[in-house]
Amino acid sequence: MQEQQFLLQRVDKNEIKIIDSFYACQLSSFDIGLQKTSQYLTQAILLEVSAHPKPGLVTRLSNGSHQDMSLMTFMMSSAVLSKAFQDLQDIGMAHQGTEQELFAKIRAYGVTAEQELLRVTKGVNTQRGILFAGGIISGAAGYAMNRGLDCSALLPLIKEMTAGLVDNELRCLQDEARTAGEKLYRDYGITGIRGEVEKGFPSVVYHGLPALQEAFARGASLNDALVHTLLALMTTVEDSNVIWRTDVHTSREVQAIAADILAKGDVFTEAGRRALAEAEKYFVSRRISPGGSADLLSVTITFYLLANKEFPTDIF
Repeated sequence: MQEQQFLLQRVDKNEIKIIDSFYACQLSSFDIGLQKTSQYLTQAILLEVSAHPKPGLVTRLSNGSHQDMSLMTFMMSSAVLSKAFQDLQDIGMAHQGTEQELFAKIRAYGVTAEQELLRVTKGVNTQRGILFAGGIISGAAGYAMNRGLDCSALLPLIKEMTAGLVDNELRCLQDEARTAGEKLYRDYGITGIRGEVEKGFPSVVYHGLPALQEAFARGASLNDALVHTLLALMTTVEDSNVIWRTDVHTSREVQAIAADILAKGDVFTEAGRRALAEAEKYFVSRRISPGGSADLLSVTITFYLLANKEFPTDIF
């Protein structure tokens, strides 16, 4: 504690300016943004779980369709994820091999992080999807920084890192499917988060980010912008969490419900908000939880911050 106090006393305003100048000389503004990737991911997962209303999902005011988790569960697991994102960014920064070799390191680290997630939540399965997606983003960010690249290199790097993932881990399966994701691919051909990552997050690029930008342009609060973005993602994502808890037909129904809420104006109109409230009741009654879309909302927030550094609205 004394050493920490000493260090804090030594870092005065002039030294901070020198440090900032050093990094400005060494890195472009985009590279400085890459340095904050793990921070942005942590902010993203906390914002995602706090946003309300999100039909069927845990929020700051509701446990949604879940009887075994709450906001507190997510706070415990989010602390584990925050450390994992920073560790994986450091692993990517130090990596000297190929993109595929980096991906192998990320997967190996992820096994340990997943065990810690389950330990701190006492066995409750939270945030494993965003651990996978966010871990890849973190590792790719560190790898890009190490090579003097900027944010525009992230998605191509991720696609290169994960090339062949669906073939290698899903299409090669026969009758040995063990995990939920493997069983869903075997039974329905759903590629889930693996397919989303391997394709470079198309749901985020073509639906999530445009929706978030649209909401801000319309003057939405941060909370409402996130709800609007989630609904846009729900219209297109083949949500493996929904299918696992219910069935493929219900997944299609969720897409249609989200599209209907958007058509009624969602957070921007009274009719839209009524439709949101009705969807919440229906999702809870059916145990529907669009967790895959929620994970991609976190990815959307992260990529927005990487590009813009901050939100164009107050944070409250």
